[in-house]
Amino acid sequence: QVQLVESGGGLVQPGGSLRLSCVASGSIFSIYAMGWYRQAPGKQRELIARLTSGGSVNYADSVKGRFTISRDNAKNTVYLQMNSLKPEDTAVYYCNLKESFNKAPKWGQGTQVTVSS
Repeated sequence: QVQLVESGGGLVQPGGSLRLSCVASGSIFSIYAMGWYRQAPGKQRELIARLTSGGSVNYADSVKGRFTISRDNAKNTVYLQMNSLKPEDTAVYYCNLKESFNKAPKWGQGTQVTVSS
């Protein structure tokens, strides 16, 4: 089965940067899309950024211009470069993989990002 392993979270000061990584492993025949979501305390999980195999990209309005999603297909890895971080970016960040349009997505375990001075 597919497993997602995330890394790169931690504590950073406002205005700082972090780069999250997510490696997908297991029996993967194809990848329709990979993306990043986040969930802050007391709030719903929300889409941050998403890449499809066709090359389309979606960003939440709150992170446009600050976050960049990218992938390395040979390594089945997706990255999230986060710049100009704000305290409101504090959340648990989750990796997401969708093997095809009709399949339910797979989720990583989540990694904590805390932005504070």
